[in-house]
Amino acid sequence: MEICGFQRVSLIDYPGKVASIVFVSGCNMRCPFCHNSDLALKNYSKLHIYQQDAILRKISESQKFIDGVEITGGEPTLQADLADFISKCKEIGLLVKLDTNGSNPKKLRELIGRKLIDYVAMDIKTELEQGKYSKAMGVSSAAIFKNIEESIDLLLNSGIDYEFRTTVVPGLVTKEDILGIANHINGARAYYLQQYVPNNTLDPKYEDLMPYSDSVLHEACNEIIKKGLVGKCEVRGC
Repeated sequence: MEICGFQRVSLIDYPGKVASIVFVSGCNMRCPFCHNSDLALKNYSKLHIYQQDAILRKISESQKFIDGVEITGGEPTLQADLADFISKCKEIGLLVKLDTNGSNPKKLRELIGRKLIDYVAMDIKTELEQGKYSKAMGVSSAAIFKNIEESIDLLLNSGIDYEFRTTVVPGLVTKEDILGIANHINGARAYYLQQYVPNNTLDPKYEDLMPYSDSVLHEACNEIIKKGLVGKCEVRGC
């Protein structure tokens, strides 16, 4: 894998676990609000590429202090040797959490089927309507949109531990969009609303965008809970 970042210990990124975080390069989306734009665009002038064996050694050295490994990006499912890397993490005896935009259900299904991943965090950018979604993900692709819907259905019926999450970006995500997403994933185990942080965005214009007040996110979350649409709905970053 092309690893361009590593954090030895995190207490907050894998729910209920202590984990190392591996960041990979490349993404098939161009979300204007993305704060990992150097990774997404493979901006090598600002990235350091780590040798995979060196990262696995660091992970192995940390195994007494961590429960698992989180693989994020970028979009990890674009990495051809993702399964091989995960297998080596599993050999060390660690849990694996995968962050994904949901655009590669074939790879997701393979990893779940081979019992290589223990937790999946999937981003849902906005309401599941193709025009809105294209604007939020920065690319217009009917195929990607269809794959996202397939990945949602896959996770809902997989039996694996998972969460859906939405970064609530003004102009791309409204309260009505949030409720629409919650209806689409009705019955999901967990849905998190993430406060938008206008920092180092792929589109510089989004750095001037004022986030919603925290109350907007909490009101949407409370309404979702009241309607009983998902098992858990919480707000992050507020």
